[in-house]
Amino acid sequence: MNWLPLVSYFFGGIFLANAVPHLVSGMMGRPFQSPFAKPPGQGFSSSTVNVLWGFFNLVVGYLLVVRVGSFELRSTTNVLALGVGVLLISLQLAWHFGKFNGGNAPEHS
Repeated sequence: MNWLPLVSYFFGGIFLANAVPHLVSGMMGRPFQSPFAKPPGQGFSSSTVNVLWGFFNLVVGYLLVVRVGSFELRSTTNVLALGVGVLLISLQLAWHFGKFNGGNAPEHS
């Protein structure tokens, strides 16, 4: 079995999931944490920076999923590799950004 496409789909899922908060925040005109803020990943970047960063993540995710191997929606293995990437980065981002936005302890917000 060739593992390269599965690894690519896993990382594609990471990039696709990471695109969501940046694109949504940016499109809503809200600042959000990004790697370009000071300090990186903690401070806020402008909505424009977040749209650009989100779009970059979307393009990289697309390239990793659609242009590497032959991604098949009916293949449990392919979808599982993508889904695990989405789930793991989503949990990590929820924990990380929850520290700054009150999501880790909502009853104390």
